[in-house]
Amino acid sequence: MSIPKAIFIGSLSLFAVIGGLALFKKKGEKGVQEEVALKAPVEIEEVEKSSQKYLHPVQDEVGEVEVDQIHRLFTTGKQKLPIVETVRYKSRVPWLNGRPAWVTDYASHFSTSRHFIARSLNGKRDYYTQKVSPGDTFNVLKKEVSFYLVVDLSRCKMWFYALDGGSNETYLLKTYKVGLGRFDEDSYSGLLTPKGKFTLGDKVATYKAGIQGYFQDQEVEMVRIFGTRWIPFSEELSGEGGSPRGYGFHGAPWVFDVATEAYSEDLSTIGSYASDGCVRLAQNDIEELYAIVITKPTIVEIVTDFHDAEIPGNLVELK
Repeated sequence: MSIPKAIFIGSLSLFAVIGGLALFKKKGEKGVQEEVALKAPVEIEEVEKSSQKYLHPVQDEVGEVEVDQIHRLFTTGKQKLPIVETVRYKSRVPWLNGRPAWVTDYASHFSTSRHFIARSLNGKRDYYTQKVSPGDTFNVLKKEVSFYLVVDLSRCKMWFYALDGGSNETYLLKTYKVGLGRFDEDSYSGLLTPKGKFTLGDKVATYKAGIQGYFQDQEVEMVRIFGTRWIPFSEELSGEGGSPRGYGFHGAPWVFDVATEAYSEDLSTIGSYASDGCVRLAQNDIEELYAIVITKPTIVEIVTDFHDAEIPGNLVELK
């Protein structure tokens, strides 16, 4: 065999070997990718099952029963709740020594938020319009009122109570569906949301589209993280012993739709375990809660099961 012919045949053999190895490698990589794709959901499921050794999501009658007496906080008729009183607006009041009084002055004097007064004045979920004329009536919260929130981790649900300090009577105002922290087998609760009793802080915030802020050291549009309201936890009264800093109540995150150039709430996060530990509510619910609790002492108790809660006072059924 001539030398050129031998070189030619050797080259063909070498290319064939390289091609075979490449094909084998490609099939091997594809097999690995398919194996990872098949294993990933299983691994996620195993993590959730492991976390649920500490938390067992529950669907039962307790979780399904809904209560809503909130509108009775704002009505000035016979149906108003015993924890509010109706006042008639006067532009000059003795507690301001004759100086003209505005809605903000009434809010400060009666320890009731301007948002609360606005909703009562307007007779609807309008927390911003605060036009008032002499003779107009609206509700304010009584002096000795405080609030108690029970968050049930196993049912993704919250019970909202009002406590009348004068009579020691407790009223269930409303139940809410909430979103909670992701499963975490290293936490006492089984979730990123901590168990325990916490006071609510006063460094509250309202957000609108376009307002920027910082979250996890990154500048973001705040409604995309917190929705329209933020109410922080302040002090841990009992629980896991960790700092409550960074935890709180806020709205469902907003999502921007490029096609419609409009925002919408991601309500899929309500009733599920998807947050970094905060308690999420739908926009209407967080704005309602914000209007009521931010000026009064409020405690939130986070429990694995509603039946473990230590609700204060004598529970009275509203009629």
